[in-house]
Amino acid sequence: MPHHRYRSYHERVNVPVQDRGWPSARIEQAPLWVPVDLRDGNQALAEPMDTGRKRRFFDLLTGLGFKEIEVGYPSASRTDFDFVRHLVTTGAVPDDVTPVVFTPARRDLIDRTFDSIEGLPRAVVHLYIPTSPVWREVVLGRDRAQVWETLRDAAAHMARRADATPSSYIRFQFAPETFNLTEPDYVLELCDGLTELWDASPDRPVTHNLPATVEIATPNVYADQIEYMHRHLARRDSVVLSVHPHNDRGTGVACAELAVMAGAQRVEGCLFGNGERTGNVDLVTLALNLYAQGVDPMVDFSDIDAVRETVEHCNRLPVHPRHPYGGELVHTAFSGTHQDAISKGLAQHTRTAAELGVPADQAPWSVPYLPIDPADVGRSYEAVIRVNSQSGKGGVAYLLSTHHGVDLPLRMRPEFSRLVQEVTDESGREATPKELYELFRAAYLFTEGEVLLHTWSTDRDPVSGAHRFVCTLQSGDRVGDHEGTGNGPLSAFADALAGAGLEVDILDFHEHATTAGPDYAAGPDRDAVAYAECRVNGVTSWGAGRDTSVLTASLQAVLSAVNRAVATS
Repeated sequence: MPHHRYRSYHERVNVPVQDRGWPSARIEQAPLWVPVDLRDGNQALAEPMDTGRKRRFFDLLTGLGFKEIEVGYPSASRTDFDFVRHLVTTGAVPDDVTPVVFTPARRDLIDRTFDSIEGLPRAVVHLYIPTSPVWREVVLGRDRAQVWETLRDAAAHMARRADATPSSYIRFQFAPETFNLTEPDYVLELCDGLTELWDASPDRPVTHNLPATVEIATPNVYADQIEYMHRHLARRDSVVLSVHPHNDRGTGVACAELAVMAGAQRVEGCLFGNGERTGNVDLVTLALNLYAQGVDPMVDFSDIDAVRETVEHCNRLPVHPRHPYGGELVHTAFSGTHQDAISKGLAQHTRTAAELGVPADQAPWSVPYLPIDPADVGRSYEAVIRVNSQSGKGGVAYLLSTHHGVDLPLRMRPEFSRLVQEVTDESGREATPKELYELFRAAYLFTEGEVLLHTWSTDRDPVSGAHRFVCTLQSGDRVGDHEGTGNGPLSAFADALAGAGLEVDILDFHEHATTAGPDYAAGPDRDAVAYAECRVNGVTSWGAGRDTSVLTASLQAVLSAVNRAVATS
């Protein structure tokens, strides 16, 4: 590949060297998030949103808690102008939300923009112009002084239009497009000039929005550029320092986070990262990254699936299933080692909550492979662990337990997991919880087999304490009555089996009552499930039984192990 055609960032822009403060900074509160889906994101769609889709998106954004929203580029199209007027005339803007409108540095387009917001009680008018050398030379055909002259004329016209609208509280925003490729001293000159021209003050601050319009460097370089501006901007207490990272290098999220550490107070981006080329920075990931660090993101993504569905409808673009936090599969584990760790972590979390005496959804979260509790973003635990040929015993056991109340003993899990893997290897697809239970039932819950128990009864000698088991057994074509004794019903049953020529040693045994779950009933009459590992004529095998009677389930488990051993011998 002809890599020699491209230049490193340091050959294209001089980033002043300074004592960096951002590497040791911490993000302890959320910046002001400003979604630009309705303008920047909309410009990137093959089929831009109409008023109906835009309104649905706007209502989503206000419902999530965003307080400043870029609503359009009114001078760019009739659709955008009409949507802004729709917001004005329908009273759709909540009292605590400020709309932002976008305009280039041209008087006629500024007038069109101000016409669109007439009647809004408050708004931000966002002025932009390209500023980097290649854009000045190729796009504008102007030098530094000429760009400033154009910008100053446009900014003065905005101020006059705002003064002529005393009924509205209008603030100003400036974006030096391609900031990250522009000489830092020139950006500072432009920003400070507008801060003075617009007479910014703490109660009416100006926003300077510094975009990584096209990513050209590693995120630390952008952080250096932002920190330089943060330290040198005039009237700093009257300036809201904003960033607008794109994602050309795939590092938009890192750029935004480091920029906030470097002094940025405001971040523009899109939900799930829609935008030109590789997209705008993703506000969902940024906000939930803070949430995962114990910082209030100041927006509510507690129903992430509904958010994703709305965004997909409005953008007519799918969200990737592995998208951080919001993807359909993001909290799902197929890997056996992951499943085992998650299963153990969820069990420990339940125990911790009980020890603290708090509900599970209020207990401190510390579960392997899950940075946040999926329930906090509206996800159910059923989707956390799913089984295919890559899965292990922990995941299989987890699904059987949570969906069907079947809590496999640890020593039994490897055997059943091998059965599952054989099936999923053959099918090449995922096994559902229902399919897992059907496989378990077919493998262990025998109703027919080589050895059948037709009738049985058991009693206990009141003096010796020994148990007696009397039964009618069928082994192959032979049917006979047998009796056995032991220190319990199961050992007495094993003794009775010896009379039918079956030497049975019970090596391990477990039983439990089923608990509530999505795929089975719970209550006072719920089933018992029993598991028995037996050595039958020298062959070791597991068996299981399920019944409303604990004893019946236990006998079924021993009989299941006997039949499975006989079948393999």
